Amino acid sequence: MPSAYTIQRALLDASGKLAACNFIDNPKLEAEILLGHVLGCTRSYFYTWPEKPLSTAETEQFQTLYNLRLTGQPIAHIIGNREFWGLELKVTADTLIPRPDTETLIETALELLPATPQAKILDLGTGSGAIALALKSELPQAEVSAIDFSPAALEVAKENAKRLNLPVTFMQGSWCQPLAAEQRFNLIASNPPYIEEQDPHLQQGDVRFEPLSALTSGRDGLNDIRLIAEQAQAHLQDNGWLIVEHGYNQAQAVQEILQQNGYQQIQSRCDYGGNQRITFGQKTERKREVSDEHE
Repeated sequence: MPSAYTIQRALLDASGKLAACNFIDNPKLEAEILLGHVLGCTRSYFYTWPEKPLSTAETEQFQTLYNLRLTGQPIAHIIGNREFWGLELKVTADTLIPRPDTETLIETALELLPATPQAKILDLGTGSGAIALALKSELPQAEVSAIDFSPAALEVAKENAKRLNLPVTFMQGSWCQPLAAEQRFNLIASNPPYIEEQDPHLQQGDVRFEPLSALTSGRDGLNDIRLIAEQAQAHLQDNGWLIVEHGYNQAQAVQEILQQNGYQQIQSRCDYGGNQRITFGQKTERKREVSDEHE
């Protein structure tokens, strides 16, 4: 090892090794994220001080981290966090890693609630708390609740909420099961499991290290979305919205599920890659049927 093992040299070495892995799309970026974690600095620091030497301890820690990445461990698990909607969220092997595409759900939810600053919002399958906390950060007057089946995931979500000072009510259970019969929301959002059980992508990339229960949902991947669409009807206010994330090729099927459950104003939206990624529908006010006794 050179006597002056600089930031520039370290990044070049790590990028070269990471580039050899076919599951890594941007080795330069990943090397910078890992070194930034070691040094406790932003990536811009590397361009200002490329010739700054690393200590032996910093070098060894950096090498340990990028060697973990070479085994396939997700970046988010290695450094213990992931940025989502401008929020730094703790993630663990007990939670789904928040993806940028899910920000499309946040954008759409905010469009659906423009005149409801004190809205009641529910996040089903909250995981790290990403959706609930992003919406709370944008709508501080909203009453936000979140449910997850995993106690371990809920502990991560609670920790994120506390650290970010974003009060959210957390409940443990399966989808809408923990709710009281009379609880109603203006919007129910969910990023549920939606991958088919036999999907070959489950053996590729970061999903190999994420909880299977947060990824798969029956033979067609839609079992949980069916349950959510059915259960949410009882907990939406009149004219309330249900919005769910789904697979890139599932928009038509999810639209049909919402139609079958009586939702109106059904639409799908594309993610940043141009794939239809979320679908939403509205619970319309039910008019009481009055029979005409004179007929």
